[in-house]
Amino acid sequence: MSDNWIVQNLNSALNTWNEKLAEIWTLLTQSPESFKGGTIWSVITGINGALTAIGYGLLVLFFAAGIVKTCGSFTDMKKPEHALKAFIRFALAQCAIMYGMELMTALFSIVQGIVSTIMAQSGMADGGVTELPAEIVEKIEAVGMLESIPLWIVTLLGSLLITVLSFIMILTVYGRMFKLYMYTAIAPIPISTFAGEPSQSVGKNFIKSYAGVCLEGAIIALACIIFSVYSASPPAIGDTSLSAVTIVWNYVGELVFNLLVLVGAVKASDRIVKEMMGL
Repeated sequence: MSDNWIVQNLNSALNTWNEKLAEIWTLLTQSPESFKGGTIWSVITGINGALTAIGYGLLVLFFAAGIVKTCGSFTDMKKPEHALKAFIRFALAQCAIMYGMELMTALFSIVQGIVSTIMAQSGMADGGVTELPAEIVEKIEAVGMLESIPLWIVTLLGSLLITVLSFIMILTVYGRMFKLYMYTAIAPIPISTFAGEPSQSVGKNFIKSYAGVCLEGAIIALACIIFSVYSASPPAIGDTSLSAVTIVWNYVGELVFNLLVLVGAVKASDRIVKEMMGL
């Protein structure tokens, strides 16, 4: 471990990045039930249960509205085919509300299996580690007091950018987990719209959106894997005869660009899922 404070500054920023990348790797393998010890899940389950009663009330409302809109008259409703269709729709919607939590958990488990398979097949334990090359360390340590001033500015800017990017990336992943909780909590309301044929599009959009949020985990995992392979060879040092400031600036610039690519891919995971599958 170098005693040079410039090297320590860069290493600190890279350690922050590596820690956040490892945290993302852990978050992608966690279920909402186990996240933060399951405390949040307990609260969300309670909210879901409370909204289930409201969902049953809306179920009847949407069912009645659907009957009025799809049947031209009471005579149409008396036809066996119309009555049977309406009964089946009502029963299925009621079951969807009753077992909505189980259905959503099962859907998440399926997608989580996809994420786990991707991560296991990659052979990467924590998403890869970015380290400061020894050549950079030697070049920085050989710099005198006056030359270290511009070098300090360069490393400070680079460290700041790396730290900011790491927090932006981890916030995106935490945002996905929060969205999963929100979808689970509010689920009985949009699911109740399946009771009416005119309103069923709301329920379909809800299921599709929830599946999209789940699949974001797979896209984020793929982005981290691709980045780890892409950055397996660190940025080129270039001509070692150049000044330390130039070498560090080139290195930090290329490193920040690589990190920007990953952060952009992670933040665009929701859009990628929509483009791929229309979810």
